[in-house]
Amino acid sequence: MEKLPKQLLATLDDLHVQSMRWMEESDADVLVHSAEPPQGYTVPWHHHRRTQLLCIFAGVALIMTARGRWMVPPGHALFIPVGLEHSIEILSDVSMKSVYVAPRNQPPKDEVPRVVEVTDLARSLLLEAIRLREAPVGHRKAKLVLSLLVEEIATLPERPLGLPFPSDRRLAALCREYLANPSPNARLDDWAEKLAMSRRTFTRQFRKETGISFTTWRQQASVFACLPRLAGGQPVTNVALEAGYESVAAFTTMFRRMLGSSPRAYTVNR
Repeated sequence: MEKLPKQLLATLDDLHVQSMRWMEESDADVLVHSAEPPQGYTVPWHHHRRTQLLCIFAGVALIMTARGRWMVPPGHALFIPVGLEHSIEILSDVSMKSVYVAPRNQPPKDEVPRVVEVTDLARSLLLEAIRLREAPVGHRKAKLVLSLLVEEIATLPERPLGLPFPSDRRLAALCREYLANPSPNARLDDWAEKLAMSRRTFTRQFRKETGISFTTWRQQASVFACLPRLAGGQPVTNVALEAGYESVAAFTTMFRRMLGSSPRAYTVNR
């Protein structure tokens, strides 16, 4: 991935600082924000005094937290609890929309990050809330839209789509290598050997670090690693073969099982 020019990086960092200042200085119960950072940018580590619902409308981003790393596909969102430090690595040009809800409106189940599906209603309400963001204080329609948006957010269906990342540096390096060159035939024994671990020790350590088995992680990662390529417009056939699948049908079956839709749905903005 090519590095962004220093001047552009400085501009993006300044925009982030301005947005943070605006959010922290506001006493509103609910705030909305929109951003379209380019591929190659990493949002600096930060936290909020509100719960954040980070929605990915297009492109692919890797959200990094102390509790794991989550690659969230388009059409989905990640709940980020109050005060949780996080950073965002932009893997392809992204359209992100966020909702920030004050703690007194925060449901108890938002104590840990979780991935949810963004319903059509939530998407429409969020877009309208962003459009009305500059409306005068007390604007009736803006208040109604935000109120309904918060209600809809509380009912968004949870989806087991986040890709957890280990915190262990050496294990995380192997996971990153795999995402760069995925293969459904990657062997647990090979990874264990690279880390000078026994099969049993590696299996236990991997589950401890990620919360899931190596096989499950590999299946998820092989699909998620393809999202930036699909979002970039590469043909499904090329992506499937480069990921190590023998046929487009096999790739599509795994993709649909993981994300609930076909790969072609991710070749255009959702």
